Amino acid sequence: MSRSWARLSLPEGWSATRSLRFRVTALVLLVVALALVVIGVAVDLSLDAQLRRDQQSRLDDRAARAGLLVAAGSTGPSLVEAVDGQGIRAVLLDAAGRRVAGSDEDGPRGRGRPGAPDAPGGPGAPDGPVPVAPGRPDVPGAPDGPRPSRAGREDVRTVALPDGSRLVLAVEPGENDGVLRRLRVIMVGVGGLGLGVVAVALFVGVRIALRPLDDMTVLARDIAAGDRGRRLRPERADTELGRTAAAFDAMLDELESAQTRAEDAAGEARRSEVRTRRFLSDAAHELRTPIAGVQTLAESLVRHPDGDLDRRERLATTLVRETRRAGALVNDMLELARIEDGTPLDRRPVDLIELAAAQAERIALLAPGLAVEVDGPPTTVDADPGRVTQILANLLENARRHGPVEGTVRIAVTVEGADAVLDVADEGPGIPPADRERVFDRLVRLDDARTRDAGGAGLGLPIARALARAHGGDLRVVDSEVGARLRLTLPRGG
Repeated sequence: MSRSWARLSLPEGWSATRSLRFRVTALVLLVVALALVVIGVAVDLSLDAQLRRDQQSRLDDRAARAGLLVAAGSTGPSLVEAVDGQGIRAVLLDAAGRRVAGSDEDGPRGRGRPGAPDAPGGPGAPDGPVPVAPGRPDVPGAPDGPRPSRAGREDVRTVALPDGSRLVLAVEPGENDGVLRRLRVIMVGVGGLGLGVVAVALFVGVRIALRPLDDMTVLARDIAAGDRGRRLRPERADTELGRTAAAFDAMLDELESAQTRAEDAAGEARRSEVRTRRFLSDAAHELRTPIAGVQTLAESLVRHPDGDLDRRERLATTLVRETRRAGALVNDMLELARIEDGTPLDRRPVDLIELAAAQAERIALLAPGLAVEVDGPPTTVDADPGRVTQILANLLENARRHGPVEGTVRIAVTVEGADAVLDVADEGPGIPPADRERVFDRLVRLDDARTRDAGGAGLGLPIARALARAHGGDLRVVDSEVGARLRLTLPRGG
């Protein structure tokens, strides 16, 4: 159905000022009224044609009957009385065309009918014989007997008698007119009453059918007022209004989802802005100390170019150390930025337990009093071995810094579904639950590791998590009875 169906046959601008309920009712009533008019005209024309056929049939029957009566010898008023009546009027005319029998006072008035001014034998008619259709024998006693003549009209029959007189038969048209008038009155009355009943039924039916639209209007107003959780939830979604209501609910769900996503994105943007500001503040703080030390040491060397050689050597050594520290911090920040920008990985199958054993041996050399235990079966992962080594180095360095000098670090490798899991557990003070996500933020160090020498710059764990997620895995802090336990998950090889 066209979208403009409600505007069919309606004046321009009219539909804009009426409700949909009114427009639907008016349009259907207009269609019903047109259908009734067409049906009425068809019935009227059909009935009129049928009545005319019935009159013609009765006229032919009376003419045939009159011919039989004439052949039997009937004539005069008795002949007229025998065939007159039931919508058929008979007039007997002599050979000169004068009326002999048959009254025209109650007969038909009109052209071509007995008694009419221009009818043969009627008052005011010229004297002379009644015209007879050519080629039709009208004299009784002829081989074929007396036959009716149509006299040039469909509603007039003429029967010739042996004495030269003629019997003129004509139909009474007023009979058909009366029947048709009564029929038209009945059709108009019944049609008007039917339209009234249809109008009431339509108004009620359309009101019920369009009730979901009213519900949509109320719902839209409630949502605009702040009630965002309401829905139409139609009982049947296979109807036009049901599909509309279902689409309306889906639109509201999508709008609320989009709003939620927008709010989440805005919140994440605010949190990211806060993290960025904190990162910049912490980076400035971290860089300020070594830069200030470099500046002080350089100024001392410039002010005392000829001072004690041992002192100058100590100043130069400290200057190199502070410079390296600042350079390491800058390198870590650049490394983290490159990882987050999606630096390509050199993926290939590699044995995770073998990489863990190599890093355990390295940390044991750096901290002779620290015992590192590696446990687990050979496990192949699809990863960049250099990046995985970097992750393991950060995790073991974190365990060495925060655990006891002569403690134990345990590395356990297991398999969970399609992932390989590596746990690094130390015997240090552990990480409080409230800080288990914060430790992965940039330049974040917990209170017990705030000194620069022991706690580092606070970029090791963020770099390790960024590398794990770049591989499709993750790094997080899990519960542990003693110390801290960090869990690395990596996808296994295909």
